[in-house]
Amino acid sequence: MDRTLLGLGGKRPSEMDQLPDAYASACPTRQALDRIADKWTVLILGLLEGGPMRFNQLRREIEGISQKMLSQTLKSLERDGLVSRKAFATVPVTVEYSITPLGTTLAETLVPLRVWAETHITQMLDARAAYDRDEEDGPARLDVA
Repeated sequence: MDRTLLGLGGKRPSEMDQLPDAYASACPTRQALDRIADKWTVLILGLLEGGPMRFNQLRREIEGISQKMLSQTLKSLERDGLVSRKAFATVPVTVEYSITPLGTTLAETLVPLRVWAETHITQMLDARAAYDRDEEDGPARLDVA
């Protein structure tokens, strides 16, 4: 399948930018998918949609996230242009994080994902328990390609 830009005026695709193709191993969109698929990204952006927050405020709201993981995730989100960081000249220094316009476009797609997870977790847990019971009770399964 040719996933290059159409209407190139007779120019070869190699002479023009190619459309991103997440199925290609070298496609940089995989980095975006890694960021999007991270649970901490989903939760941080969801909170920042409500307005700027300080580091410890985020840490209190997101149960189970370590200080190190929150710091790493915020740095990555800032690097990707999804979050902005603003330091205030106080003692000690106060740092506030805000969602960027680009981050807002991502959060708009992630909020329904979080809501879906919250809505369907019971069904998933039931399915997981049934699968595990079947695996324990049944004969060994051979997955042949």
